[in-house]
Amino acid sequence: MGLKLRRRFMGSLCGALALALSAHAQGTMSVAVRVAVDKPVGMLTRPWTYFGYDEPNYTYSPDGQKLLHELAKLSPVPVYLRAHNLLTSGDGTGSLKWGSTNVYTEDAHGNPVYDWKIVDRIFDAYRDAGVRPIVELGFMPEALTTGPAPYRHDFPHGSIFTGWSYPPKDYAKWGELIHQLAKHLRARYGDAYVKTWLWEVWNEPDIPYWHGTAEEFFRLYDVSAEAVLRAIPYAQIGGPDTTGPASPKAEEFLTQFLEHCAHGKNYATGTTGAPLDFITFHPKGKAQWLDGHVRMGMAEQLQAADTGFKIVASFPEWRHVPIILDENDPEPCAGCSPLTHPEDNYRNSPIYAVYSALDIKKATALAARRGVTLKGTVSWAFQFDNQPYFVGLRDLATNGIDKPVLNGFRALGLLGDTQLEATSSARISAEAIETHGVPQPVVSVTAARKPHEVEVLLLHYRDDDVTTPAAQVALSLTGLPAAAQHVRVETYRVDTTHSDAYTAWLKMGSPQQPTPAQYRELEAAGQLQRDGTAQHRDVHGNALHLDVQVPIEGLALVRVAW
Repeated sequence: MGLKLRRRFMGSLCGALALALSAHAQGTMSVAVRVAVDKPVGMLTRPWTYFGYDEPNYTYSPDGQKLLHELAKLSPVPVYLRAHNLLTSGDGTGSLKWGSTNVYTEDAHGNPVYDWKIVDRIFDAYRDAGVRPIVELGFMPEALTTGPAPYRHDFPHGSIFTGWSYPPKDYAKWGELIHQLAKHLRARYGDAYVKTWLWEVWNEPDIPYWHGTAEEFFRLYDVSAEAVLRAIPYAQIGGPDTTGPASPKAEEFLTQFLEHCAHGKNYATGTTGAPLDFITFHPKGKAQWLDGHVRMGMAEQLQAADTGFKIVASFPEWRHVPIILDENDPEPCAGCSPLTHPEDNYRNSPIYAVYSALDIKKATALAARRGVTLKGTVSWAFQFDNQPYFVGLRDLATNGIDKPVLNGFRALGLLGDTQLEATSSARISAEAIETHGVPQPVVSVTAARKPHEVEVLLLHYRDDDVTTPAAQVALSLTGLPAAAQHVRVETYRVDTTHSDAYTAWLKMGSPQQPTPAQYRELEAAGQLQRDGTAQHRDVHGNALHLDVQVPIEGLALVRVAW
């Protein structure tokens, strides 16, 4: 990155930071939030425990392994990882939007040669960290592709859709590769672990990630599913991983795929239909740079999700099959730089955490309205090796330093299993966001409980990342049990003054070579932080009343324990 560009980039980010910090001095917005501790409304779902990335070779780098262990500790339910390029040819060197394993080559006579060394490093890292893989069967090995040269792309220069993105020369060889891969993984990792995995075929076949027809993709899917099940009869297989169904082309492809799986002729078995244990597609939002600030586009993301839900619900065969939003993100390109896309500056700041939590909550509500089951929401974010600190790519950590968005997921992970009735005077419905976005500040609430504890998550959000008064929340908890006469109250926060290593880094002067002491300080700033010390409060009449201030684009998790 050139010095001139670097200064311009940092100037814009510092300006955004100053804008956010000034919000604390602009007064408050009064909001009433009520939580009925004695009124459970069901089990709290945790669809957010899924993450993904393009570059599989970053999985086993030191920073990749460090992040995997952090992710494994996020939640009381398992965390899943999805990676592109698990079958791509190459020497195992990763770069933006690229990775390789070289699992398949051919000898001089055209016979398959399998090499599992790099694949094993990836899946060993998952196993050792205690996370689970979504095994994405892609992309096409160089020896099998029908595509032209070049095989490897050079992102961000030129098209990324090079030779790896084409159908196979020989579907039988492709099927045998998938069978041998599944057989090898089962033997190496054992049934107890492998039975927890998910398997899917390819990625975004409705755009040039697949340079074939829809029917050719259905054939790829059928052949792949048969090959996996021949090796692992209990495997859970899904697809088609299309882009956002709000696009007419993506909507048509998803519909055709579901029709094929329900009633089409199976290319591998000759029978009717194809196995489908979960359904996947990719809703994306639309971040914009307007008048010197970022405007997020949650409406676009929820519209895409809701259209997909509606399509799935229209098939009696599939309406009860779980849905995974396999890439569920504020915008389309994780590897694109804010140098050319300044709207992507949001990625370093707490707004990313708040946006993600609110979007997942509202997508869950839309799925319930359509009568379908939302199983997972994959945040397409992991970490990038060999990049400057806080360069602005869509990641969870930078050079081993956790970013605010990861603390948003940590806060979600602290919620209990039983969801409680909760209301906010500044709430907004999923349908309203889908139609109009979030033009004015809102405060969303999610409440849950564990034995002897209640947790209340408050999100203060608007689409425009501009100066807005903090929310002064009058939080009332009613129906506390008789045992809760004396309680301990603590509040965790994610905003520009808490759980935000990016702000700490800016205050240091943006060092690209932090000293060991600076690095330790940044590591600490990248953890979920409590606001002050715990308070001890008396409960009167089974009710507790608290005042909580939540800055704009911030979240607060209030824990009440007895």
